[in-house]
Amino acid sequence: MLSPRTVVHVHRVLSEALRQAVRWGLLATNPADGASPPRPQRPQTTVVDVAMANRILRASEGTQLELAVGLALGTGMRRGEILGLAWEDVHLDSGVLHVSRSLHITQAGLVLEDPKTRRSRRAITLPQFLVDLLAKERARERADPVTVAGLPLNLVVRTEAGRAWNPDTLSSTWRRLSRRVGLPSVRFHDLRHAHATLMLVMGIHPKIVSERLGHSSIGITLDTYSHVLPSMQIQAAAALDELLGRTPD
Repeated sequence: MLSPRTVVHVHRVLSEALRQAVRWGLLATNPADGASPPRPQRPQTTVVDVAMANRILRASEGTQLELAVGLALGTGMRRGEILGLAWEDVHLDSGVLHVSRSLHITQAGLVLEDPKTRRSRRAITLPQFLVDLLAKERARERADPVTVAGLPLNLVVRTEAGRAWNPDTLSSTWRRLSRRVGLPSVRFHDLRHAHATLMLVMGIHPKIVSERLGHSSIGITLDTYSHVLPSMQIQAAAALDELLGRTPD
């Protein structure tokens, strides 16, 4: 049985093909226009608050996931972007890294791909804790490049054997860690959501958050993290009250 999301994708592709047939005069109408594809449900996201984020960072200390977890929480990068990050993209002096590729698993094996959109190719300013963590890793890192899809790269996040991570293996390793610390419902991808949520709660402008996440538009950010907006509205009202409010004489 196909998932609702898959059905939506199939309907979209089929509808576009039939629409082209109408434009060419091969069909009078588009039969797919009468179909009502299901609305895909977004996967349930576990909200990671400050206390839980610190708990996750402490739990990952000294493990093979320490750097991957730190990058997810500290930058909001996607899993593939973290695994495709090379040291040539990290500038510790300026505290900035550049997202320029992503690592994915295919039937042919591990493949490095360009970012999907222009905004996915981005620069991210690093928090100091992450600069320190990267500097520590850089000091002990082996300089041996890893060949992925024919391209030798000195990857930042590696397995204990010094090889590129299989993204699915990273996720399964994370699940074992999360269960061990009592957080079985937190997916690795939820760490990216945690970064965005914490930024918004702290009052960081959604435009900046959108840029850090590599969203194609700020609208996606606002739609995805609308659950944070009510608390931001309260903060905004309180700030205005402090700025403009007057005590009655």
